[in-house]
Amino acid sequence: GPGMPDLIAQLVPRLMLPVLLPDKDLDWALYDDGSLLGLKAITEADLIIVPAVAVDVRGYRLGRGGGSYDRALARVSSSALVVALLHDGEVLARVPHEPHDRRVQVALTPSGVQGLDI
Repeated sequence: GPGMPDLIAQLVPRLMLPVLLPDKDLDWALYDDGSLLGLKAITEADLIIVPAVAVDVRGYRLGRGGGSYDRALARVSSSALVVALLHDGEVLARVPHEPHDRRVQVALTPSGVQGLDI
C-alpha cells in the first residue's frame, strides 16, 4: 500500500525505489531525497522487493511482460534476498519462465510469508 515505503525506510539503512526509463530499464533513486543512483545501484542491494503478477512454488516470477525487473534482477548479487510482493492466491504450481529468469526466494502476501523451493 501507499505507506509501505515509509515502513520499509524505518527498517533498512538505505531504501532505493525504481525509476522507469524510456527504454523500460530501471534506474534507482534514494527514497529519502530522490537522488538518482544509476542502473547498477541495485548490485549493492541485500534485499530486493519486486512486484509480480504471480510466482510459482519453484520461485519463478511472472511480471507484466515489459522485462524491466528481469533486466534489473540480472544485475543483482546472488547473495541478495529477492522477495515477490503478491496478493493471496498468486502463488501457483507453475508459471511460464525463460532460462535467464532470476528466481525469487520468498513470496510475501497479505496472509504471510512463504519460502519457495529454489
